[in-house]
Amino acid sequence: MRIVHVTQPVEAGVAVVVLDLVTAQRRRGWDARVACPPGRLADQARRAGIPVHPWHATRSPGPRTVGELLSLRRTLREIGPDVVHLHSSKAGLARLVLRGRTPTVFQPHLWSFRVAEGLLSRACRWWEARASRWTGLLLCVSDDELRLGRAAGVTAPAEVVCNGVDTRRLFPRPKGDDTPTAVCVGRLARQKGQDLLLRAWPSVRAKVPDARLLLVGDGPLRNVLLAEEQPGVRWHGHSDATAEFYARADVVVLPSRAEGMALVPLEALACGRPVVAFDVEGVRHSIGDAGEVVPPQDTEALAQAIALRLADPELAAAEGKRGRARAEALFDRDRMTDRIATLTEKLVEGRP
Repeated sequence: MRIVHVTQPVEAGVAVVVLDLVTAQRRRGWDARVACPPGRLADQARRAGIPVHPWHATRSPGPRTVGELLSLRRTLREIGPDVVHLHSSKAGLARLVLRGRTPTVFQPHLWSFRVAEGLLSRACRWWEARASRWTGLLLCVSDDELRLGRAAGVTAPAEVVCNGVDTRRLFPRPKGDDTPTAVCVGRLARQKGQDLLLRAWPSVRAKVPDARLLLVGDGPLRNVLLAEEQPGVRWHGHSDATAEFYARADVVVLPSRAEGMALVPLEALACGRPVVAFDVEGVRHSIGDAGEVVPPQDTEALAQAIALRLADPELAAAEGKRGRARAEALFDRDRMTDRIATLTEKLVEGRP
């Protein structure tokens, strides 16, 4: 089986999933490759001996998009894959040039119309509905994501395969100190909602005066967010050692405005830490009884849920224990990669 995974994001969750899938498929003996822009994913793949085909694509559509797609088409013709797996909305545009001639898997990871606004959001909905004709298999990471796709008119054959994490590498570790600590890991971007968490933080400190917040990540809003100096907030840039930050947490916070199914809550559960999050796609399924889900963008409810766990270590520990069991049972990485491999084989063989 020769398969090419195409992605524009080369960091954070999407890149992690792509690398996990390619690695697992190569262990099966498949000729699995990556087409992506230069960056962290390309570097990690090459170090692992995975063939990488440069695809110089920008994150957002623009004047260069046509050239990017034509370049990708040439690359795919040279490779001659049995199947192409497109990750996220920019790679999903490649369906314009593939047009179903090669079995095509599309995995949104988060619908483009959920983060776009106004006319652009409507245009994204229109495109995703029309692109169904060239989608052999739509892979959604949560029931919520599939439901939103169907509501937008996406009719492609679909399966839900939840994200997974390495529950052998990520495991509960004792906390190093007694300081009540909340941790937020994620790209510094509007979608990820760190601004909403910072808005809630004074209320957390009012309830738990010695509370500490560790913000881990980098991104386009870095300078804007760093300008909001607040007591107890410590900034950290991008880190590949996120397990060390989860180990310092009493609670992990996901303040996102939109998601498909975020990896951060799954990683936190695997590390035995409870999660507090806004009620966006995939969150309720992820967290279950291992934390609390609050109404979207309700910063006061977010602050209350965070403060409750910082002030009650026994509650946090009990939820963390349930979270670890949940991660092992439902969100182990091997379950995800095996299921996607089976679905890919069926698509190539022409089976429903």
